[in-house]
Order: sequence, then structure tokens, then C-alpha cells
Amino acid sequence: MLRLAWITALAAAVLPLCAQTADERTPRELEGVAITEHLGQKIDLGLKFVAEDGYSHELREYFSKGKPVILNLGYYSCPMLCNLVLNGQTDALRKLPLTIGNEFEVVTISIDPTENYGLANNKKAAYLASYERPTSGWHFLSDQDGNAAKLASEIGFGYKLDPKTGQYAHAAAIYVLSPEGMISRYLYGVKFKPLDIRLALTEAAGERYGVGERLLLYCFHYDPAAQSYVPFARNFMRMSGVAALGFFGFLLLRLWLRERRALYANRQMVTAK
Repeated sequence: MLRLAWITALAAAVLPLCAQTADERTPRELEGVAITEHLGQKIDLGLKFVAEDGYSHELREYFSKGKPVILNLGYYSCPMLCNLVLNGQTDALRKLPLTIGNEFEVVTISIDPTENYGLANNKKAAYLASYERPTSGWHFLSDQDGNAAKLASEIGFGYKLDPKTGQYAHAAAIYVLSPEGMISRYLYGVKFKPLDIRLALTEAAGERYGVGERLLLYCFHYDPAAQSYVPFARNFMRMSGVAALGFFGFLLLRLWLRERRALYANRQMVTAK
């Protein structure tokens, strides 16, 4: 029963790190299962899903507040990989200075059309408790009219149902989208660096975040080979140079002011005599 789940979890760890060139190297369960990046493309915000409240909602409702959105695709009854992704994401989000609902939203959607809002509501309760912060910005949705498959295609999220086990094979990733619904960044794996998520959100938010967050992004850039944000040496050198100039300028200003004060004091003494 767990064979597909173990294969999927192993693939999630291995597939992003290496490209398979021979078809026979791909397990039968994973044929057609991959993530194809569609960076810069917009998703259809008119797609409807059933939220944890049991009512139908358009995706645009979760993008209407001018905040970037972290999107998850998986299924609530997944025995392994989906939980690992959500656990890793939640652990990273707890360590952020940003809070769900304040600076960004999170939308988790089931790809399984048989799962209902009751499962979504239970999953939401469990992960909000694990998040350990009050928030109304994490939304758990279930499929409506096959829209999960449409959204998965737009995102480039490939998955496949094993009819024998009823489980889905899929890779592990989360997606960061702009407030307009544009796909900004893919973050892979089951463990996520808080800095990567923070930078991805800042990148997706554009000018909506403060100078401090954008200055942090100025110092790092996303490296596709490392699948992570790494220090941007050129900008670091520029900032170091600016900082050095500022420091020496400050020292020169202090010396100049000290000399002026000393000169003024001497003149006062001469006048007094």
C-alpha cells in the first residue's frame, strides 16, 4: 500500500537533483510525473474551488488583498509526501518574521476530486494548531468541476493516480505567486529554508514590501542549480563599498567638526585676551 508513497517521496528528493536521460530509468508509477516551471505566467483566478467552509470560492478572493500567495497542491489523505511538504513548509513559516494573513496568504488545494470540504477543514485545524500563530490567511480548498487539474496544468504540476492503491504520484514543491496571480518562484523539496521563502515572497510582492525586505533581496539571487537563494557577490561588493565610503565619510566629517570646534575655541581665547 505504501509502495507508491515511498517511490514518490524518493523521487521528490532525487528528481530535482538529476535529469534522467533513459526512459527505462523512470519507474512506471512515475511516468508523466514531473514539474515543468511556468515562471512569469498567470494562473486563472476565476477557477472555483470548495473552501473549508463548504462554499464555492474563486481563487481571486485569495489574491484580492494585494499580497503574494504561497500555493500548495497535494491531497489530504496522502499517506506521506504531502504531509512532509506541509510539515516542512509550516516549520519554515514559524521561523519567519512575516505572518500568514498579514504579509502573505497561503492556499492549499487538494488534487483528489473525491475529497470534500470536511477533510479540508480537518487539515486546516491541524496545521493552524501546528503554526502556533493566530491567522485567517491560510485557506484549505477541495476540487470543484475538475479545476484542480486545470490549475495543476497551469502551474506545471504533473501527477498520476495509481488505480490499484488510490494514491497519487507527484513531486514535492511549493509555489510562490504575485498578488496578480503570476507564478514567481518554485521551491522544491520537503524541507524549506526560511530565508528562501522570505526572499521568494519579497520577490513576488515587488514594491509592496518595505525597504528592509527589498534590501535583503538585493543581497541574494535565486540560483537554479542550487535551487536556493545564494549571496549575490556583486551586490555585496557594491554594498560593502558604499558602507566603506559612508564609514570613512563619517570619520572625515567628525575630524572636520572637531577641527572646526578647536579653531573656534582658539579664536574665543584670543578674543578674550
